[in-house]
Amino acid sequence: MSFRNLSRFAKYAWFVLAWNLGVILFGAFVRASGSGAGCGSHWPFCNGEVIPRAARTETLIEFTHRTTSGVALVLILFMFIWAWRLFQKGHPVRSGALLSMVFIVTEALLGAGLVLFELVAENDSVARALSGSFHLVNTFLLLASLSLTGWWASGGSPVQIRGNDAPFWPLALGLLGVLILGMSGAVTALGDTIFPARSLAEGLQQDFSPSAHFLIRLRILHPTIAILVSAYLVLISGMVNLRSSSLLTRNLAKGLTLLIVMQLAAGVTNVFLLAPIWLQLVHLFLSDAVWIILVFLSASILSEFEGEASLHLPAPSATLPKGDAAR
Repeated sequence: MSFRNLSRFAKYAWFVLAWNLGVILFGAFVRASGSGAGCGSHWPFCNGEVIPRAARTETLIEFTHRTTSGVALVLILFMFIWAWRLFQKGHPVRSGALLSMVFIVTEALLGAGLVLFELVAENDSVARALSGSFHLVNTFLLLASLSLTGWWASGGSPVQIRGNDAPFWPLALGLLGVLILGMSGAVTALGDTIFPARSLAEGLQQDFSPSAHFLIRLRILHPTIAILVSAYLVLISGMVNLRSSSLLTRNLAKGLTLLIVMQLAAGVTNVFLLAPIWLQLVHLFLSDAVWIILVFLSASILSEFEGEASLHLPAPSATLPKGDAAR
């Protein structure tokens, strides 16, 4: 697989992935800054207006997030249409673009539900925690779809998933573990936002208090899950690095290990510094990066396991101009 001389579509697919990463981080800033109710319980309009006037800071933050999210939807729609016109039926890029389109729509619907049902700002209900967790899972699935679209558009081999493939189940378990870890992280971040601790000692006392709110008592689960999932992924990465014959696969495994170490360090620092907003964003970015690299690693391993000699991407549609197909 080579990333040299990328086609225009491949470059665009990577740009769309980068844009959505920015939107996700901005969404976390909206939650951490308490600006989720900046547009009230109105959707898609902001406080009943297309463009809010004389808006407060919270309203401007939420309105800007909605605008960037709307742009993300348009970008993915264009990518979907372009993929359908550029690649032949059965090409994996089509599948990636289709899944990206599905998950950006569900992402928008979940975001609208949070607003319309007022599961934002200081809402500390079970429904808020569950909806935030489901939103996180959908976001990760969107990132996976976008990542694979860029991967396949850049020459990555398609993956044939069979349940009896030796690498499939360990990788699937790792992916599931990261999803569960992300869900617990979403609940922990919500608890940190609504019930901030004034000191580390106070935070620990809250965590183990039987009378504490459930969002506080659940915070202890996240570091426990993080240690278990991280250890498993490091083990998988080490085995891949020793056994794989692919330089790309080994580099991805090394990159995943490095990101996991950085993520754990950011998590510990986040606890000691009482979860400042900037560090929450760094923590989330590293979580997204771990997920994306794990998706790439899984695709690379499964392609390698299938046998690189038999895996060749179909050529772009012959109806396209020769210049575009050749790039």
